[in-house]
Amino acid sequence: MANVIEVNNVYKAFGKGENMTKVLSGASLTVEKGEFVSLMGASGSGKSTLLYLIGGLDRYFNGNISVCGMDIGKMKEKDLSAMRLDKIGFIFQFYNLVQNLNVEDNILLPSSVQGKSKAEMEAKLTEILRITGLTEKRKAKPSELSGGQQQRVAIARAVIGDPEIILADEPTGNLDSNAGAEIMKLFSEINKEKGITILQVTHSHKCAAYGDRIVELVNGRTDAGAEEEAPAAE
Repeated sequence: MANVIEVNNVYKAFGKGENMTKVLSGASLTVEKGEFVSLMGASGSGKSTLLYLIGGLDRYFNGNISVCGMDIGKMKEKDLSAMRLDKIGFIFQFYNLVQNLNVEDNILLPSSVQGKSKAEMEAKLTEILRITGLTEKRKAKPSELSGGQQQRVAIARAVIGDPEIILADEPTGNLDSNAGAEIMKLFSEINKEKGITILQVTHSHKCAAYGDRIVELVNGRTDAGAEEEAPAAE
């Protein structure tokens, strides 16, 4: 199958001179279309940094990153913004919901930015509310939801535009173990039902096990020997 993410020999550092901190030291990674890959590593290993580079949220690096066949390093900012909106769904540890908007309006926010009306998105909204178990909460505000429910809203918002890729940074890091397990089951369902490629950063072996494959980031590198098939999730 075709690779939708290709990272080749990527270097990334913060600061200059004596204050320079090397984060990535020749990291390489490929993710095939439809795969669910878990990226693991020690705290400060550069997992989130690599994810943000792949998503074009940070453009300063050495090496090559290709997403959906497009070279991130060579894209104009306007084209990169359009790709992020059309091709990538982002999910973070903190849900980043708009507090004065209800569930359905938070979910539809990216579609509104693209100029799509609520009426034309109604069918997709109904479907994603069903998949995420939020049908009964569609008019609720974020303050009326549990942490797990808020993360489901964030997932629905990322998925409704039918992205090719979901990039998730510690998506269960702010949840208890039960809510985290429910979110991971939802990721697995979305991956299988919609065929969306998922690359998640996680420190949890339990969460990583929901993926098809685990990639370890060690000393700023994703070495071939550090890759393993994910064990079956319990």
